[in-house]
Amino acid sequence: MTDSKQLTRINSLVPADAEFSSPPPLLISQAGEVPQDAWHDFFGSIQNDYTRAAYEHAVRRFLTWLPSHLAPEKIKPAMVGRYIAKHTGSIPTRKLHLAALRKFFDLLVERHIMVINPAACVRGLRYEAIEGKTPEITIEQARKLLLVIRVERKDKEGKTVPLAVGLRDRAIIATLIYTAARSGAVAQLKVKDFRHDGSQWTLRFAEKGGKSREIPVRHDLQGYILAYLATIPDWQADNTAPLFRTTIRRTAALTAKAMTNIDICRMMKRRLANAGLPEHLSPHSLRVATITDLLTQGVPLEDCQYLAGHADPRTTRLYDRRQKRVTRNVVERISI
Repeated sequence: MTDSKQLTRINSLVPADAEFSSPPPLLISQAGEVPQDAWHDFFGSIQNDYTRAAYEHAVRRFLTWLPSHLAPEKIKPAMVGRYIAKHTGSIPTRKLHLAALRKFFDLLVERHIMVINPAACVRGLRYEAIEGKTPEITIEQARKLLLVIRVERKDKEGKTVPLAVGLRDRAIIATLIYTAARSGAVAQLKVKDFRHDGSQWTLRFAEKGGKSREIPVRHDLQGYILAYLATIPDWQADNTAPLFRTTIRRTAALTAKAMTNIDICRMMKRRLANAGLPEHLSPHSLRVATITDLLTQGVPLEDCQYLAGHADPRTTRLYDRRQKRVTRNVVERISI
């Protein structure tokens, strides 16, 4: 899995005219200017930060595994096949690495650096996921998580005043629950993305693959977000400002800086610990619970698919944990 330092790096903003920061491995750098340009062009053209980081790791690992003196055009399909066969990662990880190699070598073939794509004829691995691996948080646990967040405090005069950090965290967790959005999309929200269309408040999310979704805000979520925004003076003055902002640790005062995906994950872990809930749960667990809950109530799969922002309904089915509950029910009926 990607560690926190790597996530921090790929979440940082990179100027549009900046060259891909990581230097190519020795096998590419010593092959000349054209292969080096292909390296930078390939990774520079990948828009999604997470995909870019995953593909770079995959390609770099393979090229580092090869003898450094080997020329790119000398890489054979047997080498790729042997590498994938000896790879110690899971089947999905090995499939991702093979896909990254195929795409990278496609570019080298287009640039006439290689004659054939050595990864093209390597047979892929069969893998069918019936259920996702993300642990599901129960409805009762999700409710408890929201209820235990302290949103008020006493000032020096003993008066009850709003607690900005608590109101922010409650609004974020409620957004994750009631929109089924990914934590990365929630972190990217701007003030302008929370808007009133004349009849209701909505949230516009920028999702994976350049997709944009506008989700209606239910009444309780609306109250949570507005209560949080009330702690920010003139929050409507700059609609390009981040919606969910970081805080200064000791003072818990809000800053003008946007929270990152990592910030939301860490906040979730803190809130889980405070609520006495399992710490292996994550923001994605809320997404699983929401989709499963809607499917249990008979909401059509297509509607859940749109809410989740999935291009393929098979992906939405991975979030459906109803079958696991049926299996547990059957197991409990064993009379031994």
